[in-house]
Amino acid sequence: MREPIWLKRTLIFLAASFLFVMLIMPLLLVAKEALSKGVDFYFKALTDEFALKALYLTIEATISAVVLNTIFGLASAWLLTKFDFRGKTFLGSLIDLPFAISPVIAGLFFIMLFGRLSPLYPLLQEYDVAIVFAVPAIILATVFVTFPFITRELVPVMENQGRSEEEAAATMGANGWTIFRRVTLPNIKWALGYGIILCSARALGEFGAVSVVSGHIRGKTNTLPLHIEILYNEYNFTAAFAVASVLVFLAIIVLILRNLVERANKNPVEEEIPTDDKNSSELKAGVAHG
Repeated sequence: MREPIWLKRTLIFLAASFLFVMLIMPLLLVAKEALSKGVDFYFKALTDEFALKALYLTIEATISAVVLNTIFGLASAWLLTKFDFRGKTFLGSLIDLPFAISPVIAGLFFIMLFGRLSPLYPLLQEYDVAIVFAVPAIILATVFVTFPFITRELVPVMENQGRSEEEAAATMGANGWTIFRRVTLPNIKWALGYGIILCSARALGEFGAVSVVSGHIRGKTNTLPLHIEILYNEYNFTAAFAVASVLVFLAIIVLILRNLVERANKNPVEEEIPTDDKNSSELKAGVAHG
């Protein structure tokens, strides 16, 4: 059954109109306002001391979140897909918790856990450890709101993969690291890369949780989204849009990387398919060296 041509054109028009209004127009507005006072003012806003510190802190929080969530994501996905235990469904629900609650609420969690009202506060004061209204709280908040992404990309792939290959490798004497490196990782590498990209995109733009725990200390605990908010509230609109263009640029880079990963996953490089004997010999070599 072929759809009527008018229906196809109507759907294309609606989709294109939605994308133009919700995506293209905001991007054009950001570019227009960022350059409204000239290129010199634009680069002056980007090289401002507070803007650079906010950029460095944003990158630091993003890298920290990606590294920690990659470790956690691999471990949790392995646990959820390769083992059966009581409370498995409950653990999966806990991992999805950041999807269900507001980032502002997550920030309040850390305020109550490490702030002045926390039972831990006297101990933190004794050892002069600053978490709330400092960089550690920003990293913790960023990790919290992003940690489901990698796990949720890995779990479907690892469930589809099953356990037979790992179990076969284990019967041949391979240790856990060898099994992961030679059996599991090659099968999940694209899902892992996609999860890392999604985690990075979410971390770069995080505002709510970070806003609560940062204290808005200019030059110390402000990330790029918080710095943009301050500039906008000060009616320094051109500088705010100039700094916002950096986030737009980073978002475009993330989008390009995502498309590259998707294309590589859909069109894998054709390789020689090894025979079972060759697979066995390679795994045995891995066991010998693993």
